[in-house]
Amino acid sequence: MEPILEARGLVKRFGRVTALDNCDFELYPGEILGVIGDNGAGKSTLIKSLSGAEIPDEGEVFLEGEAVNFSSPIDARKAGIETVYQTLAMSPALAIADNMFMGREIRKKGLIGQLFRKLDHSGMQKIAHEKLTDLGIMTIQNINQAVETLSGGQRQGVAVARAAAFGSKVIIMDEPTAALGVKESRRVLDLILDVKSRGIPIILISHNMPHVFEVSDRIHVHRLGRRLCVIKPDDFSMSDAVAFMTGAKKPPSEFVGTA
Repeated sequence: MEPILEARGLVKRFGRVTALDNCDFELYPGEILGVIGDNGAGKSTLIKSLSGAEIPDEGEVFLEGEAVNFSSPIDARKAGIETVYQTLAMSPALAIADNMFMGREIRKKGLIGQLFRKLDHSGMQKIAHEKLTDLGIMTIQNINQAVETLSGGQRQGVAVARAAAFGSKVIIMDEPTAALGVKESRRVLDLILDVKSRGIPIILISHNMPHVFEVSDRIHVHRLGRRLCVIKPDDFSMSDAVAFMTGAKKPPSEFVGTA
């Protein structure tokens, strides 16, 4: 099976600091790939390089086997890669539907949309409602209520629904359960599994080892700016994974740097 998203030899420097040091990466169709690593290991820089938020100094990124050169997150979004950031990247004062279509608003058909640039609010609200219902999170009373009135779990659900609605090829999730309670975290994990069941591969970056081991098919262990190894949750314990990423223990040689 060929990777849907792949990186080869990524290098990214910030002055004298090398955040990515000849880093490789593979995401395969239909899988959830956990990405773990200690603080400062380069996980965020890797994800930003894959999603267009950072431009690597060296190396190549491939999407469905074709080389891509994203100059911004907008380019990645157009190619079908959506990112759910830890900060959610939503405007609290705007309505749910407005947040879901921010930056890709739908105009009304005909002259009124083309000439006067009139937005199709009812159409966007209908699509937003359908997407939230499909993911089973339409416990929200009003699709037009402001995001700031939602709970943490509901906001995360809206962010996931937005990514699932427009991420046709890959969804990247950066710490999706951070700062959430047990019940809300459970709901977000269920959402992640539901998105996977729709055939969309997911990159899950998290410090929460139980969550990573519960939903991931494979786990990419990142250390000192590069991929240390790739393991499967069934083959190693959470203690092993922590020991690998902190340098307290070396992974078996057959797993080092492998995909």
